[in-house]
Amino acid sequence: MQAMRRRLPRALFASVSSSPHIAADVPTLFSPWSAIQHRGAKVHGSDVRLGNVIQRRGRIFQVIKAQHTQHGRGGATIQVELRDVDSGNKTTERFRTDEAIERVFVEEKSFTYLYTEGDFVMLMEPNTFDQVEVNKDLFGKAAAYLKEDMKVSLQMYDGKPMSASVPQRVTCTVTEAQSPMKGLTATPQYKRVLLDNGLTVLAPPFIRTGDQIVINTTDDSYITRAKE
Repeated sequence: MQAMRRRLPRALFASVSSSPHIAADVPTLFSPWSAIQHRGAKVHGSDVRLGNVIQRRGRIFQVIKAQHTQHGRGGATIQVELRDVDSGNKTTERFRTDEAIERVFVEEKSFTYLYTEGDFVMLMEPNTFDQVEVNKDLFGKAAAYLKEDMKVSLQMYDGKPMSASVPQRVTCTVTEAQSPMKGLTATPQYKRVLLDNGLTVLAPPFIRTGDQIVINTTDDSYITRAKE
């Protein structure tokens, strides 16, 4: 099945990147579902989160970092790093937690992961079977969890992919596990295990090589042993 997908004509691939090997007349993600924005929704600065899209001074920004800070009697603030959607330029700003921020809501669309080729990820729209190519950077560190036929999501604004995400719970296989250390403490200590995607995570001492475990992809933490 994988080989058949790879042999599909490149003209079928809808590119949302600046990849030079995609023809200019290839259809992009500008389609009826691609962008439904709702502007004018005010939220407090304390509600701004990583990945949010906001409007400031007539321009649209995506929040790529957010850190809450307490300043004693001066009150709490949130420092954010923003990326201009149009220019790609980054800037840092500080909001009061009670400051009114205009948030732009974007549409989320589900896709099926096909494969990764270099710096690009090929996805398929499950209803129309249209294929789209996006930059792997949209997934961030979560790109390590991508597996064939996995359901993933694209967050879109104005026909442009802002970010991409994988399921919060993913099952991985342990390819290498440390031997448990005995007699150190009464409470079992977590140990490092290597997963089949190359990531190293902490897991309980009873986890062994070959076990399948469920991982929280937001923080790479162990959840439970997968059910057989």
